[in-house]
Amino acid sequence: MAAATAKLQEQFDAGLTTRPDFTIDQPYERYSAADHAVWDLLYRRQRALLEGRACDAFIEGALRIGLNVAHVPSFEAVSERLMAATGWRIVAVPGLVPDRIFFEHLANRRFPVTWWMRRPDQLDYLQEPDCFHDLFGHVPLLADPVFADAIQAYGRAALGVEARALPLLARLYWYTVEFGLMREPNAPNGVKIYGAGIVSSKGETLYSVESAAPNRLAFDLDRVLHTRYRIDTFQKTYFVIDSFAQLFDALGAGIESRLGSAARLIDVAPHAAGDVLPGDIVITRGTREGWPAGDDM
Repeated sequence: MAAATAKLQEQFDAGLTTRPDFTIDQPYERYSAADHAVWDLLYRRQRALLEGRACDAFIEGALRIGLNVAHVPSFEAVSERLMAATGWRIVAVPGLVPDRIFFEHLANRRFPVTWWMRRPDQLDYLQEPDCFHDLFGHVPLLADPVFADAIQAYGRAALGVEARALPLLARLYWYTVEFGLMREPNAPNGVKIYGAGIVSSKGETLYSVESAAPNRLAFDLDRVLHTRYRIDTFQKTYFVIDSFAQLFDALGAGIESRLGSAARLIDVAPHAAGDVLPGDIVITRGTREGWPAGDDM
């Protein structure tokens, strides 16, 4: 929270105007040579690591919207390409935005992207999402029509959900959009990556598809809604979708059918992040090696 507050204060100190919807104009002139160098280093590193590990739609999307540049991309230029592909655009924000405003952006095919870049000493871990996580991690798949529609469906459905169901929405977003895997029979452990939290992380890219430690379970909406997660380490469990069509059904109609009246679901005790249940379809059962003790979210 302190880091987020400091970043918001930075916007005010710099004279950047934050609008009621939390958007700002991308202050491109404020990027330093170090910022551009960090983008270039991270892009080249992750692009090489993701070859053969990320789903084809991600790789193709990153190239299609013009992220393969040696500097922080112009949000306006990326938006032009994205609009031509799927009707989405990106908007600059100071950092994390309130839930309802975030959902409203998604419902209107706008994806909020944090404008500032991490420092050179934060290449491998950053607690708060920065420009690289948001732009490189999230935006390429918005060039895929089915995935793009799924994210809009999530935003629309989330706007109709009562506030106390937000933890359930967070779990679904976490285990799909942020840390989702997709079936790929010929890939290591039968999966490829599509989640933004994985594709933007060197360590989790390798861990998610190659390590024997985590569970990889077939995606089931009700199971995901009742599964806690970790924010301080690699995931104990990954849920694996069959296709973006399956994701579209879960993020749209699935939310509406289950969270229209959330009381029943909220009262159900959630499962621990590393649990494997009798009804799970197990792709790989984790060895649990290296799992930290402590509470899940």
